[in-house]
Amino acid sequence: MTNLTTVTGFLLIGFSNIWELQVLYAILFLLIYLVALMGNLLIFILISLDEHLHSPMYFFLKNLSFLDLCFISTTLPKSITNSLSHHCSISFMGCVLQFFLVIFFAASELFLLTMMSYDRYAAICQPLHYEVIMTRGTCVKMATVSWLSGGLLGALYSASTFTLSFCSSKEIHQFFCDVPALLRISCSETHFAVDITMTLGFGLGIFCSIYITISYNHIFLTVLKIPTTEGRSKAFSTCLPHLIVLMVFIITIGIAYLMPPQKSDSVLDLLFSIIYTVLPPTLNPVIYGLRNKDIKSSLRKLITWKHLS
Repeated sequence: MTNLTTVTGFLLIGFSNIWELQVLYAILFLLIYLVALMGNLLIFILISLDEHLHSPMYFFLKNLSFLDLCFISTTLPKSITNSLSHHCSISFMGCVLQFFLVIFFAASELFLLTMMSYDRYAAICQPLHYEVIMTRGTCVKMATVSWLSGGLLGALYSASTFTLSFCSSKEIHQFFCDVPALLRISCSETHFAVDITMTLGFGLGIFCSIYITISYNHIFLTVLKIPTTEGRSKAFSTCLPHLIVLMVFIITIGIAYLMPPQKSDSVLDLLFSIIYTVLPPTLNPVIYGLRNKDIKSSLRKLITWKHLS
């Protein structure tokens, strides 16, 4: 059995063996990446510059935009470069770093979205106590816990996964370094440490999912008591897209990680990984930010200010 120290790198697969399709996929993902990049960067800049947006909700949204910016930048640029250069290799340390960052940002985003659901619960269900509950210090602590928890989970996943032996094919059947794809090419007979870490990760994921569901359930019950139809429809149009994208994010990760290893390549593996790594960072700026009237107002003021200056 080959020792881990002899592994110098891995090979990431492309989306197609046909060069023309590779270029097409690269262009498509480049456009998606640029949309996600500009959307998240725009929200981050607007919230940073406009003092009227320095409230708890926008503080968390600013953190989410930065997380999404980092999350999608961890996987897509490398995949796009590989598609256009025919160079599909990634160094061992590069794979470790990418693996850690994917888990780090994905977990941090889930924890942050959980904190945001509590913020919305406090704002809608306990409006009279909202300013007392969600102080600046509390918001900073909640965001810090989200980032640190994601970093700890990323470190645990990385340590448990890369202590395995890789002595068979070095070709990772994925466009980035991910747990299921690495387990498939590992020749270690037992994955005890990985199993423990995955159990911990899924336990936290289930807890966050239940907490978010309960929070939004209280929110929806409170919204139903709003006397005006316009008020109810506005609240539902804001909350429902949040919940849908979040559930898609959680469910696709769950399916991808719990799906039994397959001997042959599966299109579903690529599809699920694209959904949970690309879809949320691309849609979150639209759902959470650019549909928001305060963000739109801030954008108009920024454009007007630049025009006048």
